Amino acid sequence: MFERLGRVIVKYRRSAVALFIVSVLVSGVIGSLVFSRLDSGGYSNPASESYEVYEYLKNDLKIEDPAIVVVVDAEVVEVTDPTVVQKAAALEAKIAQEPGVTKTLSYWSSGGLESLKSSDSKAAYILIYGEGDAFSPESQKLGKFFQENYDGSYEGLTLYAGGVGVISHAITKKISDDLKIAEAISIPLTFILLAFVFGTLVASAMPLIVGVAAILGAFFILYLFTLFTDVSIYALNLTTGMGLGLGIDYALLMVNRFREELQRGKSVEDSVITTVATAGKTVFYSGLTVLVTLLSLTFFPLPFLKSFGYAGVSVVTIAVIGAIVGLPAILAVIGKKIDKGVVRKSSITPKDDGRWAQTARFVMKRPVAVVVLSLIFMGILTTPIANIKFSQGDSRMLPETNKAAIATALQAERFAGRTGEPIEIIIKGGSDKTEEIASYVSKLQVEPGVVAVVPPEIYGNDVRIIAYHSMLPRTPEAQELIHSIRDLPSIDQTLVGGVAADYTDSQDAIAQTLPWAFGWIALSVLILIFVFTGSIILPIKAVILNILSLAATMGVLTWVFVDGNLQWLVGSFTETGTLDTSIVILIAVVVFGLSMDYELFLLSRIREEHLAGKTNIESVALGLQRSGRIITAAAAILAFVFAAFVTSGVTSIKSMGFGVAFAIILDATIVRGLLVPALMRLMGERNWWAPKWMQRFTLHH
Repeated sequence: MFERLGRVIVKYRRSAVALFIVSVLVSGVIGSLVFSRLDSGGYSNPASESYEVYEYLKNDLKIEDPAIVVVVDAEVVEVTDPTVVQKAAALEAKIAQEPGVTKTLSYWSSGGLESLKSSDSKAAYILIYGEGDAFSPESQKLGKFFQENYDGSYEGLTLYAGGVGVISHAITKKISDDLKIAEAISIPLTFILLAFVFGTLVASAMPLIVGVAAILGAFFILYLFTLFTDVSIYALNLTTGMGLGLGIDYALLMVNRFREELQRGKSVEDSVITTVATAGKTVFYSGLTVLVTLLSLTFFPLPFLKSFGYAGVSVVTIAVIGAIVGLPAILAVIGKKIDKGVVRKSSITPKDDGRWAQTARFVMKRPVAVVVLSLIFMGILTTPIANIKFSQGDSRMLPETNKAAIATALQAERFAGRTGEPIEIIIKGGSDKTEEIASYVSKLQVEPGVVAVVPPEIYGNDVRIIAYHSMLPRTPEAQELIHSIRDLPSIDQTLVGGVAADYTDSQDAIAQTLPWAFGWIALSVLILIFVFTGSIILPIKAVILNILSLAATMGVLTWVFVDGNLQWLVGSFTETGTLDTSIVILIAVVVFGLSMDYELFLLSRIREEHLAGKTNIESVALGLQRSGRIITAAAAILAFVFAAFVTSGVTSIKSMGFGVAFAIILDATIVRGLLVPALMRLMGERNWWAPKWMQRFTLHH
């Protein structure tokens, strides 16, 4: 199949190049529309109890949480001072007239509601309601307006603009700005590294062509997704990182093989055909392995994680198409000009007996010692994982100097309850059960963390109870509180909602989905590697090594971002003592997929040499020599691309960049460079064993 594809590409090379260019340009133009359609939410589970409460409040009672929370700080006098009252009333009247504001509620307009006043009585809330959902573009637009116009001094008062609209706008803006900085750093320096690795300027442009095509193509597909569902702005980081990374991986493999065939004396046409038939096949199966791994993200009910699944599947698909169709067509057109613009001559000619072959032979002479020492080292890296704790993104992801972070910190410090983020309890059909509700409220009031409970309100046959709590809603402490409240003896049809409950349901849904997602990944990867290699030993070994590598990465992430170490390297961040659950899952899935990418690169060449009749030791040595250089170069550049995200001021993006970069380096050195050859030496010919009845399901190389 791949040989036939290569022949078709060679025959219609110029048409294929023209079609490739036009497709990329059209995708870029249409795909650019995606930026205005992304949101910063997606953390809710639409099938949860909390979401049912949200829908009930919104659709049945027409009640929504405030989009903006403005703290009015009188500083030296109490908010009941006549001067403050007069200024606050004028301020609220002015706010109520602003575009996008549907209504307001404040300490003063509510008749002195205690939950809207600070503990020291010198500050109070103005709650501002707008159109659209919490993380919608309308809410973010309103948040931007209030942060720009109602954060600072106002007639002797100090205003702090916060709330979900302000926070989501601040996070979205920070990520967008940081992404531009990361790309401004990574793209030029990546090209320099590519020139060093490929040895010539023309060859070094190939990964960027595939990478840019993958990114723009993925933007186009994501735009199509936004027409039917919500897509998170965080998907942009994965799209750019994976697009450049896979472009580098696949172009390195394809160009390296193309050069090999040219040096063996083949024509340009035959070299392209052989490249597609060999390296192209590896790219296809490698991409398929990464794709099924990233597809697991769509299993989770949270739109946030689904967005990463959409982005991952899109960028991998386009990267593979670009690498096995667009790139070969370009190679067929430019031919031997691939080596024009020499930068480093030694990179042009592949060697059969270089440093990687020598390393493999060194490892295979003492495989037991290498395996033991490597596992001890990875065990040490894994140790901090005992301290791992999870939460979800909130304002603490932002730098402490960000206005939204300052406003949120002020609320937590000076107000007893999270007024803008209460626990909402709906008791369906409970209007005639006064005694039972009174008993329930009395138990609710003494729950640790609950600071106030508003008297029950009756809406038709239903009852609404509002409880204020003292902790940030997207934290392990809030999750524990919600579980405790749901365990209280209550009337049938009692539903617990609010932000803290929304977070709890999201975390619970992730925990319930994880076994299915990882089961899918393990099973699909085992099958794909078996089909590709014809061995049942190698897939099992690959999955086990990836799990060990992933555990070590999680240990290091815990040591850095939970324990607060290494800030001199990754930059300062707010220490929350937790990792963002969704980001951890993203790192795990991306790292697992990329690790399998490198595994197939390596096994492909080892398998090829083994089928050519070489011994196990020589197959591993030569296979590692031919692919180790590619894997190391690709890993180094890809790690650099993701490491650029460490410059972000948003902690979750910083941790994602660091985690993926570290995992890639660990995998390309300790795992592929030491553990794989050592274990293959220990297994010998058993590496390629499979029952005879299974062999008919394997790929013929």
